[in-house]
Amino acid sequence: MSGAAVSMFGGAASETLVCASDPLAARLDELQFDLGEGPRWEALHTKLPVLVPDVRYSHPYSWPVFSKAVLETEAAALFAFPLTLGALDLGVVELYHTKPGSLSYADYSTASVLAGQTAWHLLRRVLSVNSPDTDPAVEAALMSRREIHQATGMVLAQSGSSAADALLLMRAHAFAHALSLRETAEAVLRGSLSFAPGNDTHGSRGLQ
Repeated sequence: MSGAAVSMFGGAASETLVCASDPLAARLDELQFDLGEGPRWEALHTKLPVLVPDVRYSHPYSWPVFSKAVLETEAAALFAFPLTLGALDLGVVELYHTKPGSLSYADYSTASVLAGQTAWHLLRRVLSVNSPDTDPAVEAALMSRREIHQATGMVLAQSGSSAADALLLMRAHAFAHALSLRETAEAVLRGSLSFAPGNDTHGSRGLQ
């Protein structure tokens, strides 16, 4: 790859460019944000990687404005990977190359693994800054509550993660929807909130 950018969705802002390896990576993200179309949006909506080995031939995708704009840059190939953790949509990793070409199976697998690692790293960094639950005293109090224990176990089973990561997913949902961790745990326990992959009950409507 020639460059990469990471964008986050949700939380305190509807969309945030977290980092970019170079000016072109930032420009490609900015173009898609401004135009409201492109592989980053496709990856976010479908929750699947979007691979464009040659930007001159973006079929079967339909990005008429972005497809024309990207031809004015040095990017020749684009690859977008969603940052998802269980049912939580966190953001997108955008990769580009200045030469056209498809990803090999090994490269695709590596990119998928790195996207997963990036998602966990980004989530932990965000919550370490924004979550009040990072205080060790608060942590101990939270973990002593039966509802949190029970909900953590349910999320663990739904997402296939560890207990620590299951709790992290609940905190992320609470942060993204301006809820307390207890409110989020209660929603999990009554079945209106699920972190199973592909489940649609993780949105804010599930807590009404």
